[in-house]
Amino acid sequence: MKHALLLLLCAVTALSAQTYDRYFTPATMRVDYYHSGTKGQESIALDKVIGEGPWPGSRVNLIDTLNLGEFFVKVTDLRTNALIYSRGYATMFNEWQTTDEAMNGVWRTMSETVRFPYPKDRVQVTIARRDKFVAAGQPLAFRDIFSTVIDPADPTQVHHEALTHPYKTIDLMINGAPETKVDIVIVGDGYAAGDMEKFRKDAKHFNDVMFSTEPFRNRRNDFNVRAIEVVSPESGIDKPDKNIWKNTALGTMYNTFGSARYVLTEANQTLRNIVAEVPYDFITILINDDRYGGGGIFNLYTTTYTKNDAPGQEWQMDYVYVHEFGHCFGGLADEYYSSQVSYVDFYPKGVEPWEPNVTAAKTRETLKWGSMVKPTTPIPTPWGKAEYDSLEAVRATFDRLAPDYYQKRDPLMKREAEILKTAQYAGAVGAFEGAGYVSKGLYRPAVDCRMFTLSLVGFDPVCSAAIERMIDLYAH
Repeated sequence: MKHALLLLLCAVTALSAQTYDRYFTPATMRVDYYHSGTKGQESIALDKVIGEGPWPGSRVNLIDTLNLGEFFVKVTDLRTNALIYSRGYATMFNEWQTTDEAMNGVWRTMSETVRFPYPKDRVQVTIARRDKFVAAGQPLAFRDIFSTVIDPADPTQVHHEALTHPYKTIDLMINGAPETKVDIVIVGDGYAAGDMEKFRKDAKHFNDVMFSTEPFRNRRNDFNVRAIEVVSPESGIDKPDKNIWKNTALGTMYNTFGSARYVLTEANQTLRNIVAEVPYDFITILINDDRYGGGGIFNLYTTTYTKNDAPGQEWQMDYVYVHEFGHCFGGLADEYYSSQVSYVDFYPKGVEPWEPNVTAAKTRETLKWGSMVKPTTPIPTPWGKAEYDSLEAVRATFDRLAPDYYQKRDPLMKREAEILKTAQYAGAVGAFEGAGYVSKGLYRPAVDCRMFTLSLVGFDPVCSAAIERMIDLYAH
C-alpha cells in the first residue's frame, strides 16, 4: 500500500511539472497595481508588469486550494481558458478600509503587487475579493473586481530592466532548491551603515527563534532563509506621535492607522525592488527601534521591533516575530480581543471569517475545526472569561508608553496566565469565546495560543495545522 501511494505521488508530481512546463517559463512575472477607494468603494488600476528572476515558488502546487485571504489572484491561459495559477492574500488597503478614516469617507491609494510564474502565452490576470453580501453564517465567497490581459511577448507591456541594489545578501539557512522549499527573505529598516553588525545578529537571532518554535522546528528542512543588509540613511524609524521622523530605506513607521504599536510601510515598490534579487515567497522586516511593535498581513510581509525598551522584556520581541509570521504565513487571525486596535467592524456580524483560527459558529456541527474537538468538550467551551476580562479592563487603563507600564502590567499578566493554564479545558480544542478583537460572538479554538496572549506559549493545534498546510503548499 505504501509503495502504491509513493508511485501515485510521483505520478502527480510529474504531471504537475508537465503543467508548469506547458504554461510557464522558469522566470517570475510581477504585476504592480494601485488600489484606491474608501469604505465600501474601491478601484484597481494597473501600474507596471515586470519580468524578474527565477520563479521561487512551487512548480507543483500552482493552484491554491486553502481558501484563505481577503483577495485572490487568478491567472488564466487565454488560449486554453485553463486556470494555471492562483493564490490568496490580504493587503494593507483592506485593513485601512475598516478604520475611522475610511469610515469618514477619506479616499486613499496604495501600491500592491501580485507575483506568479512567467507565462509563455497571453494570460488574463483577475483579482477577486471576498463578497460581504452572502447569507448569514456562510463563508465569504470571492467576487471578481479587476481583470487585465497580459502578453508576455509584448516589449511595451512587460518591463525587463535589471533591479539591482548595492546591498549584501546573507544565506542564513539553505536546505534545497527554491522551488521545493518555503523561501523567506529578511530585510531591515532603520539600520544605518554602522548598524549592520546588529542587523546580522538580529537576523540570526530571530531566525533561530522561529525555528525553535513548533511546527516550524519540526519542518525546518522545508525552509530556506536569506537576509539582505539594507542600509538606511538614519537609525530608527518614524514615530509620528512623538514627532520623530527618520530617513529610512523602506519607510516603515509606528502609528499605522493611529495605533502606536502598529508598524507597516506603504513603500511597496521600493521593498519589492530590493527583495527581487533573491528567491522569496515571504518577507519579514526587522525594525531597528525600541518601541514594542510590529505587524503582519497575510502573504504580504511582517515587521518586528528589535531593540528592547525595558529591562526583562526582551522576550516580547521573540513573541512578536513569531506571532506576526503566523499572520503573514498561516493566514492566522488575532485571537485577542481586549487590546486597542484601530479597526471598526473588522469581522462583519453574521459572516464566517476566512481565517482558520476564528469562527462565528458556536455549535459542534458548524465548527470548521469540529473534527479536532472531543465529544466530551462542551461547545461553547468555558474558560474563566469573567475574571480574565476584569483584569484586562484594568490593564486597558495603563499607558503603554509610561515609564511604569511594565511594573503595573506584569502582576496582572501573571494572574491571567494562571487562569489560562488552570482552565478546565486547557490543552483541549473547543470554542472559547473572545477572538478577533471582539469579546462576544467570535470564538477561538483553544484557551491559549501564540495568537492570543502576549507570551511565548506555542501555537494551538488548529493554528499549527494551518501552518503545516501552508508549508505543504510550497515545500515538497
